[in-house]
Amino acid sequence: MIRRHELSDAEWEFVRPLLPESLRGRKRLDDRRVLNGIVWKFRTGTAWRDVPERYGPWATLHTRFRRWAADGTFERMLRAAQAKADAAGDIEWLVSVDSTIVRAHQHAAGARKGGSATRPSAGPEAA
Repeated sequence: MIRRHELSDAEWEFVRPLLPESLRGRKRLDDRRVLNGIVWKFRTGTAWRDVPERYGPWATLHTRFRRWAADGTFERMLRAAQAKADAAGDIEWLVSVDSTIVRAHQHAAGARKGGSATRPSAGPEAA
């Protein structure tokens, strides 16, 4: 039974070859189960500790997520999905940024912290 936040069979078949192989001798938790837990966590916005037990221990999900993020697995998935969608004509690559609405933080104005090293002396108008 496919649950709402889990990968479909077609989605799983697409990402399965993109996942790294386990080179260690110890049998690890099923990649599909772990990936479904990671997807569930991010689609619901919950904490790692609140991921349902059906996906395995939360620490395993978190460790695998960190490992896959560090080794570029998620980037490979994104590039492959973009390439597939682009080949199907589902993506338009036109991007426009309207700089009139881009806000800068108040401290991003370029002023030095603690004031300038060479402050101008107070002129006659300061008196």
